Amino acid sequence: MKSEEALTLIQRIYAQERIRKEVPSAEQTHFRKNHIKPIYEELYTWLQKELKADITPKSDYGQALTYLSKQWHKLIKVLEDDRIELDNNLIENKIRPLALGRKNYLFAGSHDAAQRIAMMYSFFGSCKAHDINPYEWLKETLELIPETKLSELHNLLPGVNM
Repeated sequence: MKSEEALTLIQRIYAQERIRKEVPSAEQTHFRKNHIKPIYEELYTWLQKELKADITPKSDYGQALTYLSKQWHKLIKVLEDDRIELDNNLIENKIRPLALGRKNYLFAGSHDAAQRIAMMYSFFGSCKAHDINPYEWLKETLELIPETKLSELHNLLPGVNM
């Protein structure tokens, strides 16, 4: 199958990216240029060859090739900036609990209950993001609230140094 060649190239890119993550950060740009960029070039050559082949543009395969071609300029950004990941899996995994929570809000019983649930998800998400124990934060915050000025309440948020 024609798409298997592209999938093999993509697997090679990901294999090299796994190796790159083991390389010291000062050498990662060099590694991508020497090991990953050539595979991208192979993939681009394959894409150009396939686009010139006798393929129906409206077919699933033709649409996939056209999409890849139109998105190519975005795809190669990883070669320009080491901070860019190959995919968004890390972010997807971080927001998955929030997406699940959104579905649960539908069954909260009322709009007010859904808002309270959303606030709790946000609170626990903030605590988790800042590696804060929610119980300890809440206990400390409740002790500080009486002596905190209204204009300084934002300083009591999880992650803000108290």
